[in-house]
Amino acid sequence: MAVRGIEYVELYTNDKQSVVDYFTAAMGFTQIAEAVDHDRESALLRQGDAQLVVSAGPGTSVFLDAHGDGAADVALTCDDVAASREMAVAAGAMAADPAAPHPAVQAFGGVRHSLLPVAEGTGRRLPPGRAWTATAAPPAPEGQIRLLDHVAVCLEGGTLSDYADFYLSAFGLDRYSSEYVDVGDNAMDSIVVRNQEGNVTFTLVAPDTKKGAGQLDAFLDRNGGPGVQHLAFLADDIIPAAHQLRERGVEFLPTPGQYYDMLAERLVGMEEEISDLRAAQVLADRDEWGYLLQVFTRSPHERSTLFYEFIQRRGARGFGSANIRALYEAVERDRLAAG
Repeated sequence: MAVRGIEYVELYTNDKQSVVDYFTAAMGFTQIAEAVDHDRESALLRQGDAQLVVSAGPGTSVFLDAHGDGAADVALTCDDVAASREMAVAAGAMAADPAAPHPAVQAFGGVRHSLLPVAEGTGRRLPPGRAWTATAAPPAPEGQIRLLDHVAVCLEGGTLSDYADFYLSAFGLDRYSSEYVDVGDNAMDSIVVRNQEGNVTFTLVAPDTKKGAGQLDAFLDRNGGPGVQHLAFLADDIIPAAHQLRERGVEFLPTPGQYYDMLAERLVGMEEEISDLRAAQVLADRDEWGYLLQVFTRSPHERSTLFYEFIQRRGARGFGSANIRALYEAVERDRLAAG
């Protein structure tokens, strides 16, 4: 049965307050509610249509020991929850704990998909199955995020096509695009899967096992296997957003000056904006539908696993081949500089 949306992403962490502070004070999320269950404490954060749940406690310890801070649950809304669960299990997923408050399946590494019915009416609901209470937390600074654009998943080499097939069979997500990037002696392969509405997108990436070890191998090592590599948030005006986020303490991956020197030749029609893009360290690309602007954070988490992206779409529907390469090169430079 068809998947209709991403309800929320749940992050597990050893330091809940620090992560909540990062999202509220630096990234402009607002804490809406909190819940205390028998084995964890959770905070619900919201900005635009993006919802995050940040959880800590004994119930998160197995995941944290194996993977460190990261996304443990990407909750999906479905037309028919029971049928979606059956299809996912038939496609190879392992059913999650039957004692969980709602049906769920294990997807990759330690990450699961909770399966929820489509909400009635408009607006965001509180994630079901927890005793939420509204919080009186101070309002966050003005945010720039409108929604969660996509989820990037790092998989082990040689498994990419199998997972793309899984998401088609289990949840009806079609292959949208693919890209291969090689930098030096290592390389990345990727497949984008997406639902028909275009509001559920997973970018699946994996190292090329025929090449040397690189940044994706390093992620798999730090993360203890496959996991969510980054969450991408859609912004309406990314250049002022990037400046604002830096002022609040968000660290972004640097982009070399040569990138912007070549940009005018590559993107005819954006010449006047290039100085602004350079100042904000924002990447630019285009596809057949329009332009795409992106900027990527360094990971704020202890094991340097999960990081974040801000993306602005000026008509573009894809990800831009040049930007995919630019991101890969930026992460690789950062990895090598860190030793």
